[in-house]
Amino acid sequence: MRIAIVTESFLPTLNGVTTSVCRVVECLRALGHQVLVIAPGPAPAEHAGARVHALPRVSVREFPVGVPTPALGAALDDFRPDVVHAASPFVLGARGISVARSRGIPSVAIYQTDVPAYLAQHRPGALGRGAGRAAWQWVRRMHSRASLTLAPSRPTLADLQAHSIPRTHLWARGVDAGLFTPEHRDDPRTHALRRDLAPNGEVILGYVGRLAPEKELHRLAEVAHLPGTRLVVVGDGPSRAELAGKLPGAVFLGRREGLDLARAYAAFDVFVHTGTRETFGQTLQEAAATALPVVAPARGGPLDLVADGVTGLLFDPDRPGTLAAAVTPLVDDPDRRARLGAAGLDAVGGRSWARLTDELVGHYDTARGVVLPLAS
Repeated sequence: MRIAIVTESFLPTLNGVTTSVCRVVECLRALGHQVLVIAPGPAPAEHAGARVHALPRVSVREFPVGVPTPALGAALDDFRPDVVHAASPFVLGARGISVARSRGIPSVAIYQTDVPAYLAQHRPGALGRGAGRAAWQWVRRMHSRASLTLAPSRPTLADLQAHSIPRTHLWARGVDAGLFTPEHRDDPRTHALRRDLAPNGEVILGYVGRLAPEKELHRLAEVAHLPGTRLVVVGDGPSRAELAGKLPGAVFLGRREGLDLARAYAAFDVFVHTGTRETFGQTLQEAAATALPVVAPARGGPLDLVADGVTGLLFDPDRPGTLAAAVTPLVDDPDRRARLGAAGLDAVGGRSWARLTDELVGHYDTARGVVLPLAS
């Protein structure tokens, strides 16, 4: 099959969308499919043997946004795909879906970023609510042009259906269990990192992700000064300076990737997540694959990933203090941390990217059987 992936984010930018696209490309190529990636530049010329076509970009809040120039249509015409895969479409991906529809090419839209909620959050009161409604109108129009829309979690699928998005299906995300593994705890470099972070044997509470307002990281203040702990933050973004001021006792490790990121997870004792607008929560899976107990809000994607009291703990994000109340008992109970972490590791055991990509190819086949009228 010839698959064109139009993505809003790609290397060297690191986030959940980029990670998903890279793993899917690698698995599709391993299955023998031909793949073209269309992404904001600058980008590598190829990935896993797939050609990457870079388009111009503009920067919005330190995030590169691709400009949908006529080169996008030309690239699709030249590649002649059997299906267009739009990764977290909003600008570039929206244009990719429209071009595919105009050519009679089936398309699969991967809903991964809750843009309406983010826009509503960044504007106060009625202005924010209006921005959120306008964004949902755009999302509905855009996804209605796609042959299928895939949601990463059951709460997100229900949200899409509540907003009248047609032809929706569930497709989760894989995790790289070869990279994220508890075996890194025995790595001398992990031991050295733990000594630096917790020289007095503190319990390390870790967060991994983008440092931005939509991640609601203000909640970390609840656990920043728990006795016998050290808060460690991995990631970067526009909120880093503000957070450093609000969390003076925390350690900020900056952006990490590959083995350095895997060792950071392995150095943690508890993984703490704060955002309520996650459509999935890839870092929660990576933490679970490292056998960490996960503490996360009882809202959105984490509801699919954390079995409360079994693989981790869920807290009520509407009640201040509940994050600290969930974390505190784990600090003094290493046996419970180990039990929750072991259960989380077992839960993600079957979520390989290879298996999830097999499911995705099945969705491609389904999309090829969906007949939509041609549209300009």
